[in-house]
Amino acid sequence: MTRTDGKPRLAKAYLRLWWATGIDHFGTGAFTAAVPLLTVTVTRDPRLVSLVATAEYLPWLLLSLPAGSLADRYDRAGLMWRAQAVQAALAGTTAVLVACGGASIPLLVVTAFGIGAGDVVFGTAAQAILPDLVAKPLLPRANGRQQAITTFTVQFAGPPAGSLLFGVAAALPFGLDAVSFAVSAALVATLPRRARGVRPRAGLREGVAWLARHRLLRTVALLLGVNTFGGQLANVTLVLLATEVLHVDARGYGVLLAGAALGSVLGGLVSARVVGRIGNLPALLTALTVNVGAFAGIGLSSGAVVLGAFLALNGFVTTLWNVVTAGLRQEFVPSALLGRVTSAYRLAGWGLIPVGTLTGGLVAHGLGLRAPYLVAAAVRGIALVVALPVLIRALRTDRGFS
Repeated sequence: MTRTDGKPRLAKAYLRLWWATGIDHFGTGAFTAAVPLLTVTVTRDPRLVSLVATAEYLPWLLLSLPAGSLADRYDRAGLMWRAQAVQAALAGTTAVLVACGGASIPLLVVTAFGIGAGDVVFGTAAQAILPDLVAKPLLPRANGRQQAITTFTVQFAGPPAGSLLFGVAAALPFGLDAVSFAVSAALVATLPRRARGVRPRAGLREGVAWLARHRLLRTVALLLGVNTFGGQLANVTLVLLATEVLHVDARGYGVLLAGAALGSVLGGLVSARVVGRIGNLPALLTALTVNVGAFAGIGLSSGAVVLGAFLALNGFVTTLWNVVTAGLRQEFVPSALLGRVTSAYRLAGWGLIPVGTLTGGLVAHGLGLRAPYLVAAAVRGIALVVALPVLIRALRTDRGFS
């Protein structure tokens, strides 16, 4: 942290991380739009579409805990840039194969799994490294800016670019992703190095046990698990809902994703102010409640404009939730445990995503393309009602330990 005119400012090392995050996620946004568009050129079966999405998130179930251990044991910046280097090579290879006419479901599954595995390592280390670069009083601002640049690039700027490039040549978005990984890795490699103090035998159980004892973070992690299950159950067939039910073309689909990002960016920019004004509990409850209504609205949308508005609303409250909960983890968890606790949190919170994607494909296949969002709204509403008493009690205690 530096000071100018007596006011604390974010350090230059954090700004390099911020730029690296934006560049990385711009390519990811293009990749996010291109993968489902390429998938539906190969198959229109919702089950196979969901299979590709499942492959992207499966690493969070399989690799979250090992990634957390690595983030506490080794230099976090080194882990991040090496993971991105591998992702760059994989995305570049996929671009070449697609350009040569080799697009297939197995190729997309392998690519999605490999990119997802890199995201697990990079994302876990990036969450853990932030308190090393930013003073605690500035963490809400830093988290908000990270969320803002992430959602702006991965949802607003990247998807339209990916859609436009896909319209020119299917391989171009994958090439863009490879370049973004490489440039981001070069920036991350300049971050300060810090040797970790974790013994080789310091196991994953420490992080899991710490999270299990903390009533607030444990409750939030379990609630996140149900919510991400419902979220992926719904979102996995969004491309089919938009293109087949509402007759949106490839460029329009990218614009829809950009509409979701408008809300997300706004949430990232104002979330710290919202939390400072109304507090953590009202912010969390507002985000969760509005999210239920937004999912129901998406499922019942009568046109692309209505769909885009509900996607934007969902983006706003999702970002508000992410900023609040990231700040809670960084506030409560000791630095030496932050990687492992974050990975345990994400395992609990994201581990059901592959199950949600597969379930969403089956629900859409059996009940129609609107049904997944309505089912997800019901699941999220029930989870909120069940968790509400525990969440209120936990947030009213000092540190939330049971």
